Order: sequence, then structure tokens, then C-alpha cells
Amino acid sequence: MPTTYRLDQEDAEKLREAMKETKNKNAYRRLEAVALRAEGKSNDEIAEITKYHPKRVSQIVSLYCNKGITAIAEDRRKGGNNRNLSLAEEEAFLEGFLKEAESGHILTVADIKSAYDELTGKESATSTVYFMLERHGWRKLMPRSAHPKKADAEAIEASKKLTSDTKSCWTKTTKLEEVCV
Repeated sequence: MPTTYRLDQEDAEKLREAMKETKNKNAYRRLEAVALRAEGKSNDEIAEITKYHPKRVSQIVSLYCNKGITAIAEDRRKGGNNRNLSLAEEEAFLEGFLKEAESGHILTVADIKSAYDELTGKESATSTVYFMLERHGWRKLMPRSAHPKKADAEAIEASKKLTSDTKSCWTKTTKLEEVCV
């Protein structure tokens, strides 16, 4: 048999005071639902007023009775920005790689990711690095498998020394010259 929770007018007054103090609209709705229940309204009546389902009203009342007002008055959301570095810290982090790219070296996401993981102290997804590079205006460049103008063998060998493997490299889009050929 379901538990019936008894709430009195004193509970309703405490809840109405908490409603005045809260700035979170979801917490306000939860507090209002329990206050209406303490004032003698049924779950169906409360559901019409608060736009909750009657079962949800019952859950909120149960939560209040078992864990207190803090359980329904606090904001339980996690938030969306879980980046490890601020934009300025990301810019400073990428500055070292920009110098390397300007000197003609190949930069791979794997290299940047390992340095990023070392800096933050935890494992991150590869997509985190891709999003960071995009946020800061970097673009992906791939070295060509053959020299674009079919130069003599000596020029081709000199070009291959700078781009020894066919991994992609990254460069800042604000630069006019490309670092990968």
C-alpha cells in the first residue's frame, strides 16, 4: 500500500518562504507543488496548476518528506560547459604548436591530443581537440602525395623532408602562407 504523507500549514508556510527566495523556476515549481499539497489540494489539482503529471507531484512530495526542503529547492543540473581550459589558456596552448607549424613541421591531432591530455591531467576525446582547433580558427591541410608541379627529383626530395609522412597537419587560417606543401 502506498505511503500517505501528512503535511500541515507550517510546512506550507516554510515552502512559500523558500519560493520567494529561489531564482530557479524549476525549483519554484517543485516548491509550489509541495506547498499546494500541504494546503490540502489533490495531486490532480496540483498537476493542473503546475503542469506536472500527478505521479511526478507524488514523487516530489515524497522527496520533500524523505529528504527535506533542500532536496527539491536546489538546482540539480550539471551544466554544459565542461571544457578543461579557458579560451585564453587554449590560445596559449596552441601558440607553441603554431610556431612548430610555421617552421614547416607536420602537426597531427594525435600529437596535439597527447600534449592536451598531459596538460589537463586526464584523458580526453579526439573530438575535443578537433573542436578546440576549429574554435581558434585552425584548418586541416594534407600534404600531397606527389609534388604539384612535378619538379626535379632534388626539389621533390627537399619537399619530402618537410612532409615525410602523409598525415594531416594543422595551421592557423589567419596566416597567408601555408606551412604544408
